[in-house]
Amino acid sequence: MMMTTNAAAQTPMTGAEGARLYQARCGTCHSIAANKIGPAHKGVFGRQSAMAPGYNYSPALRAANINWNAATLDQWLQGPQKMVKGSRMFLAVPNPTERAAIIAFLQSDAAK
Repeated sequence: MMMTTNAAAQTPMTGAEGARLYQARCGTCHSIAANKIGPAHKGVFGRQSAMAPGYNYSPALRAANINWNAATLDQWLQGPQKMVKGSRMFLAVPNPTERAAIIAFLQSDAAK
């Protein structure tokens, strides 16, 4: 009897896949270098919430005092409204592998 496995579910995504997912999931509202509907993500790792220059954040996010790191971004992407009720972001990324790839991209040199 032959057993098969889902290799895609067991293989971590590459940096290129993280960049592609970032563009597909986040790119409508965000970019790395410029504020759009949402704030720019350049240098998001280690930054306090509501501190991207030139962006008008919601009062809820300004009061949140979150330090963006892998754990807080993972929580945020699971449900921004659950983490900070009253924030302006509603999009969630339910797939943990996709979240990890997006977070790895945001932590990469391409986003610094």
